[in-house]
Amino acid sequence: MDYCISDIHGEYALFCELMDKIAFGAGDRLYVLGDMTDKGPESVRLAKLIFSMPNATVIAGNHEYDFLKYFHAKLAEGGEEDVLPLLRAYFPGDGALLDWETVEIFDSLPYFVRGDGFIGVHAGVPLDGSRLLPPEGAAKEQLVYDRRFKEPSVIPTGGDCVIFGHTPVRYVSGLDSVLYYPRAGCDPYGTDVRGYAKIHIDTGVTLSGVLGCVRLSDCRSIYVSRKHGTAGQRILQTFRE
Repeated sequence: MDYCISDIHGEYALFCELMDKIAFGAGDRLYVLGDMTDKGPESVRLAKLIFSMPNATVIAGNHEYDFLKYFHAKLAEGGEEDVLPLLRAYFPGDGALLDWETVEIFDSLPYFVRGDGFIGVHAGVPLDGSRLLPPEGAAKEQLVYDRRFKEPSVIPTGGDCVIFGHTPVRYVSGLDSVLYYPRAGCDPYGTDVRGYAKIHIDTGVTLSGVLGCVRLSDCRSIYVSRKHGTAGQRILQTFRE
């Protein structure tokens, strides 16, 4: 099975719980669409775990991009021996775990990924009107910072489904659940990713306590939560499991 997730934001324990819930194994693939880091307490531990997974494909989000801008600015000011302590201080939760190997992996991350029937990006892709343009021609800043793409009125036409995060879904739908945008004439509960124009997957874990992912084989969303009550009920009542 293939899965997409974004905006884990240092929530190492919840990420592990979600991987256990979906029984993620060697025959599966995980697409991580940016923002593993910041906000949560275990950014570096989480990144090192994901980087160690041979069946994980990772792209950069705005938080990784901001870290890399900081890294290159400090590297230009002094030697490597002076930079690593500054980079460790960048992550106050568990920065002591940061090493050069991990920094180099961050620095090599792509900014979008193409899968079977979808494009994975952190924030948004370029459009000509509503027509989807190739992300290969987009600036990194658009791919990681775009706030317009999340708007319900922005429905890309043509090309693959765009799966993205960046902005917590609650700011669009009022819910902490993955948001699906079916193409005109397609089943709103369809199981083929090609039937969707875009899928918004940032469940706002640092606000909601809910971390979710999408299983691409049937376009179903799976969640774990460190909270109970309203958030969990709302997900179950509104979105299919």
